[in-house]
Amino acid sequence: MTKIENESQYEWAVARVEQLLPLVNDETPKTDPNYIELVLLSNLVADYSEAHYAVGDPTLVDVIKLRMYEMGLNQASLAKLIGVSPSRVCAYLSGKSEPTLQVGRVLSKKLNISPAIVLGV
Repeated sequence: MTKIENESQYEWAVARVEQLLPLVNDETPKTDPNYIELVLLSNLVADYSEAHYAVGDPTLVDVIKLRMYEMGLNQASLAKLIGVSPSRVCAYLSGKSEPTLQVGRVLSKKLNISPAIVLGV
């Protein structure tokens, strides 16, 4: 199978996918030409998007900041929640230091952060 090689091909394929979407539903047979074209183009668009527009995995700092926002926490309240000093939280958020394994466990549990993100794997 071929691949999308440039932005103009990508834009054309996205536009064609948008045209095909209303023509295909859950009851459309897999042998229908519109279904086949939609699946093939969708896969090509997805591959190009992943290669050129990938967001990447979030960092621990990104996730901590998101959870702080979602939970309405400031640095002082996060420090109290996880049992460290506010200056230590500041160091974590600025990237000057990383949490210890013990603090990482607490972050994972209290902020509902995946252990994989805490460990950076």
